[in-house]
Amino acid sequence: MSEKIFASAKDLKVGKYVLIEDMPCRVVSMDKSKPGKHGAAKLRIVAVDIFTGQKRNLLTNTGADVEVPIIERKNAQVLSVSGTSAQVMDPQSYETFEITIPEELQGEINAGDEVEMMEAMGKKAILRKR
Repeated sequence: MSEKIFASAKDLKVGKYVLIEDMPCRVVSMDKSKPGKHGAAKLRIVAVDIFTGQKRNLLTNTGADVEVPIIERKNAQVLSVSGTSAQVMDPQSYETFEITIPEELQGEINAGDEVEMMEAMGKKAILRKR
């Protein structure tokens, strides 16, 4: 299965996802300029990296194609918590892996809890406690 697809830049909306520098990002703002005398309209996209929280910019033509990551949301069970990381298990495949707990959820997640996580571009992140 492919980890990304292509979509037209003009079809993006605030809250959707886009790949900027091969990192999946959530679009937070879009600004469209008028076409000039000799060129096409430009689209300035400001997005936030979903794994690091870093702000990223993309400047492209409105008619150009952009890469959109395929994001999969899953439930997982926390097996153990060690400092800022948690060992979680996918209840369907019984696969276990280590994930860093986001700052806003540290101290709230304990062993035995169920969490919602997302997977994109081979990386995983905890979204919230269920």
